[in-house]
Amino acid sequence: MPDQVVIEVWLNDYPVVPLFIGETRKLAEEFGRTHPGVRVEVRGIDHLRLPEEVARAAREGRPPAIVQNFYTSTQLASDLLAADGSPLFASVEKAIAGRDKILGVPVRLDDLVTAARDYYTLDDDGLFALPPLTSTTLLYANTTVLAAAGVHTLPRTWEELTVACEAVARLDDGPSHGVTWPNHGWLFQQAVAQQGAPLASPANGRDGRARTAELDSPAVLRFARWWQRLHADGHYLYSGLRSAGDDTYPAWERNYRAFAEQRTAFVLSTSVEADRMVQAGRDGGFAVEASPMPYCGEVPYAGNVIGGDSLWLAAGLEPAARDAALAFLLTFLTPQNAADRHKTSGFIPVTASARELLDEEGWFDANPHHLVALDQLAAGDRSTTTRGALVGDFVGIQDEMTAAMHDVLTVGAEPAERFARAAAEAQRLLDDYNAHCLGQMPGPRGPHRFRVG
Repeated sequence: MPDQVVIEVWLNDYPVVPLFIGETRKLAEEFGRTHPGVRVEVRGIDHLRLPEEVARAAREGRPPAIVQNFYTSTQLASDLLAADGSPLFASVEKAIAGRDKILGVPVRLDDLVTAARDYYTLDDDGLFALPPLTSTTLLYANTTVLAAAGVHTLPRTWEELTVACEAVARLDDGPSHGVTWPNHGWLFQQAVAQQGAPLASPANGRDGRARTAELDSPAVLRFARWWQRLHADGHYLYSGLRSAGDDTYPAWERNYRAFAEQRTAFVLSTSVEADRMVQAGRDGGFAVEASPMPYCGEVPYAGNVIGGDSLWLAAGLEPAARDAALAFLLTFLTPQNAADRHKTSGFIPVTASARELLDEEGWFDANPHHLVALDQLAAGDRSTTTRGALVGDFVGIQDEMTAAMHDVLTVGAEPAERFARAAAEAQRLLDDYNAHCLGQMPGPRGPHRFRVG
């Protein structure tokens, strides 16, 4: 009897997405039944520790075959090294090598939602990682309050959102604020991409390694100044930095609660929250509608970027293990699996076939709020800006943006001056990250900061 092939899969253990690990274990059990001789072992690791645990395992020569990475860790994952100094991960598309099936599982890479495929297509390596969990940012509106305020069309631009907030403010018994959203780097990523501008150069890190942080660009400042005006005029409710305020609830949860309690008429949040936002309205006796994230009307709209996670394939696997790992990865893209994952997680159905299946079932007729994210992502121009930034120490750089915005909102810092300081500090972080990865610093070559966020 041939030796059993064992595939280790290390997943992010998120407190907010607990079902993915359990569902992956069920897929692993089913895969073992349909592929005798293969055992898939799924391990969940705290998402804040996972990249460093993977790096340690790689140094010790025992990396898992498949690793889940948060989208802002894409450059970090690309820079991780095996014990012999070679890249730790291999391109999924190159490993498939043009085959139509792997161990009987159909290859469906061309079926992926374009925005998800574009984000994880790196250089000439094709689709490097497989994205089962994909999201974007949406605007959720309390249309009951808006109707009372005389607002019957949901805002599509920043300027229209400002006008809608002004109308809400004129209500005698309306919400205390018009809108809220978290002071988080993802909102900056979205707002800058919408304007067709990069967060880093060259080319958002998609034409060679990102070497310059663009945190004080006209696009960043345009967003920061509009945000500042909304706040100064009393329309924007600031929930604080991630660790600020009531630590019982993170910033995203504080924003949700403000909307659910009708202290705001609008909230910007992840598309993953669509069901929860609509349910908040049902529970609170008000109607909720999801719509695309408003953009700056002063410049042409380019598109929005994705969030979420991807699954990476270890390089250097023996052919039998490589093909077993690839076949298991491809099971995430079967229409039924992708459709079921959307229903249980709130992440978008990541393939066109899954969308068609859900459409045939009448899912979107009953849940139109789930179509908005798909349509928003499909509207992008597929430029390097809307494909998303690939940057080293992305979390540290995001923290510089959010700290700068905090000062703009709370102590009246002038945006151009404060974001220039943020850009300088972000540049220091990026230079240091690149120097380590390029072997220009003492110590082992490769990433030395592993923060996730």
